[in-house]
Amino acid sequence: MRALWITAVIVFALDQLSKLTVIRLLSLPERGEIYVIDPIFNLRWAENRGVNFGLFSNSADFMRWVLIAVAVGISAWVIWWLWREKAARLAMIAGGLLVGGALGNVIDRVAYGYVADFITMACCGFENPYSFNVADIAIFAGALGLVFFTGKPTKPARRKTP
Repeated sequence: MRALWITAVIVFALDQLSKLTVIRLLSLPERGEIYVIDPIFNLRWAENRGVNFGLFSNSADFMRWVLIAVAVGISAWVIWWLWREKAARLAMIAGGLLVGGALGNVIDRVAYGYVADFITMACCGFENPYSFNVADIAIFAGALGLVFFTGKPTKPARRKTP
């Protein structure tokens, strides 16, 4: 469990530090957009009141608290599941990525009423209209890691010898 907690704290800290940097030091909400390595990597301010890609964004304060409860619930369930399964180190790290990212976005929803998104990337003729943040990257990587690094390995079938 130690790997999960260490990873979660690091991801949470990096997420919150990156948000403070773009909000306070770079004044991104006022500037709107900063071209860093155009068009590959830019900073574009977005206030996400929904889930991924703004789905379920509703101005009702009720939805904000539903999304907070869902994120906290999923985080608690992942921690419990990995503890119960006595998961391997890579699974614990993946869980830490997911939990740290989810809690980073929860803090945004509690403090601001939305998740602060600001990273925009494009490549090879593909224009990405969406912004995301460090927590979103960690959640995605953590969920993917949980798919690959959890579960019981299957035993090869025993061949009967005549």
